[in-house]
Amino acid sequence: MSPRRPKASSSMAAAAMPLAELEQWLQARVDQHPAATGLPMLDGYVAAIVAGPVSMSPLDWICPLLAIDADAFNHGGTPEFAAISAVALRHNEISQILSTTPNQFAPMHRRQPNGVVDPRPWCQGFYAAMRLRLSAWAPLLDASNVNHRLLLPILLHCRDDQAGPLLGPPRTGRETRDSLRNAHLDIPAAVEAMRQYWMPIRYARAR
Repeated sequence: MSPRRPKASSSMAAAAMPLAELEQWLQARVDQHPAATGLPMLDGYVAAIVAGPVSMSPLDWICPLLAIDADAFNHGGTPEFAAISAVALRHNEISQILSTTPNQFAPMHRRQPNGVVDPRPWCQGFYAAMRLRLSAWAPLLDASNVNHRLLLPILLHCRDDQAGPLLGPPRTGRETRDSLRNAHLDIPAAVEAMRQYWMPIRYARAR
């Protein structure tokens, strides 16, 4: 696989690590500080790469995601290459869905023991990918920009480096709790809207 661009192929699919195995592999690498330690975080991270403001070399985003060296791209048959292939396949899958059937895009959220959807790991993964090129995301991070609202269903669930709410302490009350509980429902449409928002800028930068 060329490190310049993830490319779907039958050989990549054959080389890819199954997702359940990929999650176990990530969890075993926690001490190496991968950007994702589970599938929801990985899925959110990859979604931000697909829908974000800049096209990035796979080396620039897959290496921190998996906590691997660039040389891992050059050696097939290794667990690292199998993980790379699995990530590239998910990248291409999300890109294909958003390009052709965006209404079918479904983030990999898990549920808490009480059955409530937990969007926090997915959103934290999305934000981790944003931080790779945070200055490029600046227009949507500007609260005065009407499109800032597209990030809110995601950033509402994110934590800063001190483990505090990224957007500050939420207001108290039932309405706020209900809003947080249901914000994940807006994420699929927000991701597609962000992809559309960035598309002219992203492709202009890529020329």
